[in-house]
Parts: sequence; C-alpha cells; structure tokens
Amino acid sequence: MRYPSTQTKLVVLLGIPLGHTLSPVMHNRLFEKLNLDYLYLPVEVSAENLDTVFSGLIRMNVAGLNVTIPHKIRIIDLLDEIDPLAEVIGAVNTICIRDGRPCGYNTDGEGFLTHMEKTLSAPIKNKNIFMLGSGGAARGIAMTMAFRGVSKMFLCNRTAAKATVLAEEINTKIGPCAEAIPATPIEMKQALASCDVLVNTTSVGMHPNDDAMPLDCELLYNGLAVADIVYKPLETRLLAAARHMDCPTVDGLGMLVYQGALAFKLWTGTEPIIEEMFAAVKPFLD
Repeated sequence: MRYPSTQTKLVVLLGIPLGHTLSPVMHNRLFEKLNLDYLYLPVEVSAENLDTVFSGLIRMNVAGLNVTIPHKIRIIDLLDEIDPLAEVIGAVNTICIRDGRPCGYNTDGEGFLTHMEKTLSAPIKNKNIFMLGSGGAARGIAMTMAFRGVSKMFLCNRTAAKATVLAEEINTKIGPCAEAIPATPIEMKQALASCDVLVNTTSVGMHPNDDAMPLDCELLYNGLAVADIVYKPLETRLLAAARHMDCPTVDGLGMLVYQGALAFKLWTGTEPIIEEMFAAVKPFLD
C-alpha cells in the first residue's frame, strides 16, 4: 500500500450527499494497481460554500476533480477553460487542473452510452428515447445521444420548464430531435409507445430510498429497454419491474465505471483497467 506524501496528487469529488459514492473505492484501487501516486477523496460541499471550497482546492496539490449532484452546472462559472462538448452540454462532471487553471469536461454521456450499447448490443443511432429528468446528468446523456444521432428524444421532468429548456437547447445546438412532454400518465404513455429505450437520469430509487419509483410501472411494456443511472442499489425498483416484464435492462454501474475511466485518463494520462474498476466496486453492491 502506498502512503500519501507531499508529492501525492489529489483528486477530489465535490457534491452532496456523498455517503453512497463508490468512486473513491474504484479510483484508489486503480491508482494502487497502476502504482500511481494519487489519492481520491470525497468532499461534501453545499451550494453556498462551493466557490470558497473550490478556490481553496485548486491552490492545493489537486490534479483534478469529479463533480456530482447538485454542482454540475454551477461549477462552470468557476472554470478557466471548458471542453467544447462540455460547453455544448452545459454541465461538467470532470475537471483537470493544469498550471493552476481548471478545465472542465463531461464524461457522463459517453460513459453511459458506452455501457448501454455494450449491454444492449446495439448502437443508439436512429433509436427513440424517453428520458426522465433534466438535471446535470440528463444534460450530459441527452446531448451526447443527440450527437450520436438518435431519431427522437422525449424529455420528461417534474418541473416541466426544465425539460422544455433542455429540449430547446438540444434542438438549437445539435439538431431537431428533442421534445419536452408533461409528466402526466396519458402523455407519458403515448410517448413511451413509440420508444425503444427508457432512461431514468434522476436519483429516484437511490439508496436509502430504494422503494421509490420514478414513474408508474404500468407504463412499462414488453420490449422496451429500461436503463437507470442509479447504481446503489444495483437493481433499482424500476429495473426490477422492467425485468419482471422481460424488458432488457441496463444498470447504473457501467456508467459509473466508464465515465470514471474517461476521467481517470484525463487526470493521469494512463489507460485505466476497466475490469479492475468493476471488480473494485461490485463487493459494495451485494
């Protein structure tokens, strides 16, 4: 085991709450496996303290950061540079510090799509998507899907205005494929009937609220692929309901691993070992 020193490079996860996160387990195991002098630390920070904490961190021996709920959008205002894809997405989940200058990236969308396409053995191009949620994670996934050429994307959020804004941004920045719909049973059922994949990008169903459902399971139907970005529990109530209807399912663990793999390479310049990352986190999900 490598012990931290003054030469150790830090990678910090910013968000709140972080009690559920498995990112430290995953990255620290990989740092040790590859003999890299890095240490990954979770730091809970509220919205009102984000500016102060971030300003202090970038003056420390911090090589990079991950950013999660609820800071993925707000953090952009604190960056010196932003990757073109992250700028279009309008949300950042990964930051590299180079010469004291923080540069933001978004690996959520690519991480999610890599896992989903591997699991379903099919490309996302020309598919119809129904997406629950319009927050930071949704932005990354939805924008990346639009870049990848989905045919149609329905966005549904409890706060209808957020879905409308995101749909308009996608249609303006990338192409006319997105439509916001009300979170009412009739409209949701009509939209889902034409879709290939349902994606839950909300935190509904995440531990400790394991019994929560992001939509009425009666809206599901056989043949609809169902994906959830929640990874704890690994099989959410939504995925369990989908499995009982013989729907193909995609859990949230792969998104955690593949978005983390992209971030890992940005921080270290080293190729990650995907199998090692899965092996690090799976014992914590049993």
